[in-house]
Amino acid sequence: MSGRLTLILGGARSGKSAYAQQLAEQSGLRVVYVATAQAGDEEMARRIAAHRAARPAVWQTLEAPLHVGNSINAFLRAEERNNSSPAGTGTLVLVDCLTLLASNVILALPDPPAPEDAEAALDAEIDSLLNAYRNSQAEWIIVSNEVGLGLVPPYPLGRAYRDALGRANQRLAAVADRVFFMIAGIPMPIKPPTPS
Repeated sequence: MSGRLTLILGGARSGKSAYAQQLAEQSGLRVVYVATAQAGDEEMARRIAAHRAARPAVWQTLEAPLHVGNSINAFLRAEERNNSSPAGTGTLVLVDCLTLLASNVILALPDPPAPEDAEAALDAEIDSLLNAYRNSQAEWIIVSNEVGLGLVPPYPLGRAYRDALGRANQRLAAVADRVFFMIAGIPMPIKPPTPS
């Protein structure tokens, strides 16, 4: 697998998670799947169960709806102590997904959060995530929705969410070695661009 950090963006049901899992399986590395979803209702619980069933049983799952960077860092450091090798060696960290993490972070704020508060809270989460990435030897794949292609949300919380997630995606894309945009299950490489 080329590149230590791969960002996969796309709309809902664009094939982001399936493609991320395909890349992870092809890597030949030990996979740590970082799940950010929370089962707030029965329908979401069914979605989580379906995602869980679709993952290879040998993958380790780390459930982290908040403080994802700290959770990954602690997990990799514990592995480092147990294996006597640098944190994340031979490991691929798959974070699925930043979209739900952003929702968890913003909904944890006092209601209704000011747009700048939503962005600051998500920025702190991204800082922690990037810190964990930089302090590990692991390969990373992060999945996120591109939420800026539709209509402007008609309510303040929706606009604050869209803006905060859009800026978080930009930060990750700037650091990523590879970025793919998914359309109808087809990955389009956008960084580095395909040679002409």
